[in-house]
Amino acid sequence: MDILSWIILGLLAGVIAKVLLPGRDPGGLIGTTLIGIAGAFVGGWISARFLDRTISNQFYDGPTWLAAIGGSLVLLVAYRILFGHSRSR
Repeated sequence: MDILSWIILGLLAGVIAKVLLPGRDPGGLIGTTLIGIAGAFVGGWISARFLDRTISNQFYDGPTWLAAIGGSLVLLVAYRILFGHSRSR
């Protein structure tokens, strides 16, 4: 996949993660994209390291999407644990 595909995958994975875990999070579209892209890398690493499943370079590969969404969820939860109480309501 080229860099544009990774950005699109990251954006969509970040949006899906935010839909699955609604709440007040800063960042908007750029923050969602960054969480999604980083989540794709984290999910790929977790998948390869602990599940013994390498991630395909195909954009339409289901396990790649699941790993990206899962990684985005992990990062979103970690972000909320670390920085969730510092924001005013």
